[in-house]
Amino acid sequence: MVLASGSGSRVGASMNKVYLPVAGRRVVAWSLDAFGKVPGIGVLVLVIRPEDAELAAEVTAGLDVELVHGGQTRQASELNALRHLASRIEDGSVDAVLIHDAARPLVSPALIGEVLRVTREHGGAVPGLEAHDIVPASETATTGGFLEGAVRVQTPQGFLAKPLLEVYEQAEREGFLGTDTASCMEKFSPLPVRWVPGGEENFKITYPHDLTVAEQVLTGSW
Repeated sequence: MVLASGSGSRVGASMNKVYLPVAGRRVVAWSLDAFGKVPGIGVLVLVIRPEDAELAAEVTAGLDVELVHGGQTRQASELNALRHLASRIEDGSVDAVLIHDAARPLVSPALIGEVLRVTREHGGAVPGLEAHDIVPASETATTGGFLEGAVRVQTPQGFLAKPLLEVYEQAEREGFLGTDTASCMEKFSPLPVRWVPGGEENFKITYPHDLTVAEQVLTGSW
């Protein structure tokens, strides 16, 4: 599941940032390509905004990608996609779901494959990097040294499909809005979630200079 239903206003573009060009392709195309190279991926879903339908059709032309309209929040978008897959989750043909930000175009097939492997083995997997530059702030806004054990969470985040769908339906019924997929699972499910080492290059395009960095990495000029 690749999420492309946000606006990405901080990048300063007049369009959804995931359709901006980078290294000769649109941002989201790089993520779709990476997932398409992983043998264990059976169904690829792109979650879009209705107003981006033409751009999404262009990006997915010739690819086996299913399009789903997103919701008002990230969590609602994920739930829409899970409901789209519900019958296949129920019959077991979809056993695990990986959820990825389209704005992370440099994700590698190797990382995707590892998240999928750990998800199937343990129930859940979240990639991340140890963060050595985060400091806790006190009520007086002073710092107390670097925060040990902090992790910068990345995507794709993977979970066994049936528990994930059940958790999202429960969160919807109870009006719970999590910060990400893992927070919903931690709230409603005892399913263990394992940390998987992420990649330095798997950063999220948020600001204009991130596009420049991504271009340099993808063209080998970094």
